[in-house]
Amino acid sequence: MLTSGNSSSHPVSFILLGIPGLENSQFWVAFPFCAMYVVALVGNITLLHVIRTDPTLHEPMYLFLAMLATTDLVLSTSTQPKMLAIFWFHDHEIEYHACLIQLFFIHAFSSVESGLLMAMALDRYVAICFPLHHSSVLTPSVVGKLGAGVMMRGLLWVSPFCFMVSRMRFCPNRIIPQSYCEHMAVLKLVCADTRVNRAYGLFAAFSVVGFDVIAISVSYVMILRTVLQLPSSEARLKAFGTCASHICVILAFYIPALFTFLTHRFGHHVPRVVHIMFAILYLLVPPMLNPIIYGVRTKQIRDRVIQGCYGKDP
Repeated sequence: MLTSGNSSSHPVSFILLGIPGLENSQFWVAFPFCAMYVVALVGNITLLHVIRTDPTLHEPMYLFLAMLATTDLVLSTSTQPKMLAIFWFHDHEIEYHACLIQLFFIHAFSSVESGLLMAMALDRYVAICFPLHHSSVLTPSVVGKLGAGVMMRGLLWVSPFCFMVSRMRFCPNRIIPQSYCEHMAVLKLVCADTRVNRAYGLFAAFSVVGFDVIAISVSYVMILRTVLQLPSSEARLKAFGTCASHICVILAFYIPALFTFLTHRFGHHVPRVVHIMFAILYLLVPPMLNPIIYGVRTKQIRDRVIQGCYGKDP
């Protein structure tokens, strides 16, 4: 059924298929996804608790990490409960406005996560290249403003194409061959010219990811130059060690994200099941891995903070 308005006609709800091609296996596939989601929840909540309660971790790097953990909780929770309901209880229907809200949260907080990874790269750059000025440059006020700026960018960049989708007329077909509501998947159900919406989606994606990747790359080029000029191999290894966790998190986020983005728009010959699996993992693997990567050596992290880990000698 369609609900009509002055300038739009939309279905009351959509049907999420889950993973087309794996209908008979979805019940069992859901178990590892559920385990990953539980790890993401417990890991990120624990990380937030440790950072909040340990005064030695009230430093820019860990304040950004707390923001990243919060973003991971939002990203994973925006998709996983509904996805598990589809796999286990065959609850395929999602209300129209709930679908748009899910779409907004996925894309907005993906932008926020990318921005936070960029901010953390800048933190590493200042910490290693200008260690004596780190605390005066990245004050709590500056960290808060960077976090707020990243959040506002995500909200402002994503809001227009969500608004444009909400004003379009939909076709009678309301089946989304996905496990969650994603911009391009929803756009394919529109019975109208979607070129402006598609163009803006590409612009938003490339401007956000392009700017962040360039900033991260420049930061690490400068870091590499500084580290290679250090007098001892021990100092170089220590400097590289402070960046290792961040580099792992960057790869865990951008590799599946770029694969999902490119195959959705240009990978017409990629099997649908492969694309959908990557789309699920893109929203699940980073939230699961981030607290593990940063929290597996909590005691060592605390010791480094106490000793002045931001490129300084203990």
